[in-house]
Amino acid sequence: MTYTVFVDGQEGTTGLRIHEYLAQRSDIEVLRIDADKRKAAAERARLLNAADVAFLCLPDAASREAAAMVSNPRTCLIDASTAHRTVPGWAFGLPELCAGQREALRESKRIANPGCHASAFILALRPLVDAGLLAADARVSATSITGYSGGGKSMIAQYEAGGDAKLNAPRPYALGLAHKHLPEMMRYTGLQAAPVFMPIVGPFYKGLVVTVPLHLSQLRAGTTPAQVREALAAHYEGERFIRVMPLHDAATLEEGFFDAQACNDTNRVDLFVFGNDAQVLVMARLDNLGKGASGAAVQAMNVHLGVDEALGL
Repeated sequence: MTYTVFVDGQEGTTGLRIHEYLAQRSDIEVLRIDADKRKAAAERARLLNAADVAFLCLPDAASREAAAMVSNPRTCLIDASTAHRTVPGWAFGLPELCAGQREALRESKRIANPGCHASAFILALRPLVDAGLLAADARVSATSITGYSGGGKSMIAQYEAGGDAKLNAPRPYALGLAHKHLPEMMRYTGLQAAPVFMPIVGPFYKGLVVTVPLHLSQLRAGTTPAQVREALAAHYEGERFIRVMPLHDAATLEEGFFDAQACNDTNRVDLFVFGNDAQVLVMARLDNLGKGASGAAVQAMNVHLGVDEALGL
């Protein structure tokens, strides 16, 4: 069977990468908008309603506008923006989240693609909350370092132009403590309080690592780093895109430094646990343009359509 797909916002970083995934597919007919009609509401509406699946790769306001254009009940929208991630009626596009999530994605015609930082944070912590190791009222912090492609075309151009010495070092941002991913990070881990979250953009194109440091005293009494790792392994057993690494991963410790880019060009997430008798680090690594954006969107489409979840990925 052939499915028709339209990418509204096809020239952006996420839209371009989705097209790269779809180009490999014989079961997908891509609908394209003429360059001179990209901002024509009537033409966009026609293509949105003609598609079996439409990806919204737009700013938040434009995504809301596009969603309102869809009247065809058969069209499934997959929104890559922040606009609908915690809105009732929109399924969260993270199939590995919990039991029943894939069924929700198959049944829903409105799917909100997770944010890159949020995906890593949620995948690292949701199993600990579900297992009762981390209380829902826990106060946690997290850092995330990501490649500059996460900033979209303007940031990519800024970095690749060269000549600006400040871009040679990591740059923490969102210092107002109101990053746009925080609502989904709370909602889909089950945490009642927003984490103290500091994202950092680094001088590399893509790759992302979220690190959550915890005192073992913050966890259920008697919890060990091994039990943290076991909770992750149990939650993701059988998941083809989630790899739970050995406790105190020997290869990483031997190298002495963590490789933020090792999942690049994959749809994989690697989860790590490092710890001692008092503290633990839970780390999640992914490609911010893959499982952190376009790859996740295509995976959600595959689940919704009932085809092989890894098709084209």
